[in-house]
Amino acid sequence: MTTQPLDVDGLLAAAREKTGLTDFGDEWFVEPLRVLVGALTTEARLSELGLALTHRRLVALLADRLRLRRLHREHPEVLAEDVTVAAEICGLPRTGSTLLHRLLASSPHVTSTLSWETSYPIPFPGEGPDAATRKRHARDRARLFLEMTPEFGDIHTIEWDGPEEDVILMDRTFTSMSFDSFYQVPTYGLWLRKVDQGPAYRELREWLQVLQWQNPARRGRPWVLKSPHHLTAVETVLDTFPGCRIVMTHRSPVKAVPSYASMTSAICHQYSDEVDRVAIGRYWRDRFVTTLREFQAVRARRPDRFVDVRFADVVADPIATASRVMAELGLPAEPDAFAAYLARNREQRHGSHTYTAADFGLSEKELARDFAFYEEVSP
Repeated sequence: MTTQPLDVDGLLAAAREKTGLTDFGDEWFVEPLRVLVGALTTEARLSELGLALTHRRLVALLADRLRLRRLHREHPEVLAEDVTVAAEICGLPRTGSTLLHRLLASSPHVTSTLSWETSYPIPFPGEGPDAATRKRHARDRARLFLEMTPEFGDIHTIEWDGPEEDVILMDRTFTSMSFDSFYQVPTYGLWLRKVDQGPAYRELREWLQVLQWQNPARRGRPWVLKSPHHLTAVETVLDTFPGCRIVMTHRSPVKAVPSYASMTSAICHQYSDEVDRVAIGRYWRDRFVTTLREFQAVRARRPDRFVDVRFADVVADPIATASRVMAELGLPAEPDAFAAYLARNREQRHGSHTYTAADFGLSEKELARDFAFYEEVSP
């Protein structure tokens, strides 16, 4: 187990050694990597295991950047793939966005990023079209994750072969909400809210091209994607993917903020023995106040690009809600497919997610005051 400190130049060298490749292409990503490494070093309070896991993860992400450039050189036709994104679902975390995403993704008329391919998007050498090796690694990785954080399965259902957030592809740009969700790195989160994410979203399109090129059956089917990360760059999403609609799931932040603080606290324990739950709660409160204010400003300027969904409706009648969203996207509904997913989801759910706002230094009264400007938009 390595305990060497995180160092940008060392990480770049390790990725080159790991792959035998040297060309990272445009090195714009080095700046976000430096910001992230600085925050991990000074703020994250990594344990010895956390440091080892983080070092390995960052090297793997850099290695994928090298492999992507090699793939483009060997198969320039990848960049000719015509990618159409119908929707980005991006409500606050814990607002029903995962359920809605998996319902829509069950339709044969759309496609979505799958968990195993967000972790391993590029074929291994000699691997067949069934991607058996990558799927095995993803299955093992999911099992290990749940062994390290068993309570996470009570918060969020993990499907190693099911639809997953496309932001995991963006981890390779080091411009991703994944990092301040997995680690206590507030300065990185502050930087992320202010930086131009245009280069990261252009690379997200490239990763979607890679996945579509590997599976030609996806051609002609629009992508339906999901991540709360996109609330940090709503305008950039709309500019990068013409015709894309933002599907906003609405739930009172008084409920959503403590729920997400609980989830991120559980994850942070994988990497640190000094998790400050109060700091995490207040961080996400401030983060989402800023995020929702910026969201509302963009929505006011471009109202035709938004579809609104209430959390209560997703819970009360998920099939009707999913059917309505598909209709607003100009796509046919598939109630039978939605029902089949719901049946499978009920079998997978287990445990309960128990927490209070006070666990994270928050109170419902204060949250109601902080988010008084935000109103759930009726569909």
